[in-house]
Amino acid sequence: MSVAGEQPNLETLQLDPEGFLVNLQDWSPEVAQWLAAQDKLALTPAHLEIILLLRTFYQTFQLAPAMRPLTNYLRQHLSVEKTSSIYLMQLFGQSPAKAMARYAGLPKPDNCL
Repeated sequence: MSVAGEQPNLETLQLDPEGFLVNLQDWSPEVAQWLAAQDKLALTPAHLEIILLLRTFYQTFQLAPAMRPLTNYLRQHLSVEKTSSIYLMQLFGQSPAKAMARYAGLPKPDNCL
């Protein structure tokens, strides 16, 4: 996990115009922390738990999921209260699928504006 004040090497980190990583291999928990900090969000262990599961989903299906498939997948791995869309909005804001994909270093989900 990230050490307070630690930043990724921004000289080599490439982002698209919406702030998503260009190279998925550049992701690390420190990069996730830095990306979230750009949105004035400090990631907690609760955030990282979900982000890591989202990365596992992507590795399995090669797809950044929309909200419904994501919550269905999370229910297989987490308690019900941690998988509701309300809980995810409380953690990640109004567009949780988009924010989670961004912080997880994944492409933007197809149905996100």
